[in-house]
Amino acid sequence: MKIVSGVVVEGRKKGRELGFPTANIILLEKMEGGIYAGKTIISDKEYIGAIFVYPGGDLFEVHLLDFDGDLYGQALKVEVGEKIRDSKQFDNAEDLKAQIAADIAHIKNLSV
Repeated sequence: MKIVSGVVVEGRKKGRELGFPTANIILLEKMEGGIYAGKTIISDKEYIGAIFVYPGGDLFEVHLLDFDGDLYGQALKVEVGEKIRDSKQFDNAEDLKAQIAADIAHIKNLSV
């Protein structure tokens, strides 16, 4: 199990546009790109996360399930679990949204 920690920075807001806002952390230590399950604790509450690590492994995005709030500038520590799949390109936003929803459904069924 890997722990990723860092300060949440502003990203491109693509996840927010798709309906899946993310907290972005610049990785100091590269990791393999892809989609992962994870979890984090914010204000004594644990949140399951769907994680996207960009190809090249230097940017980390986590969509926290059932979280609503602003994390910009806050230190975040995320426990990275199982890799779900490799990243891939999609023909359109609807296909990407459907895949993200499927990834989240899969992650909810895991014991992260």
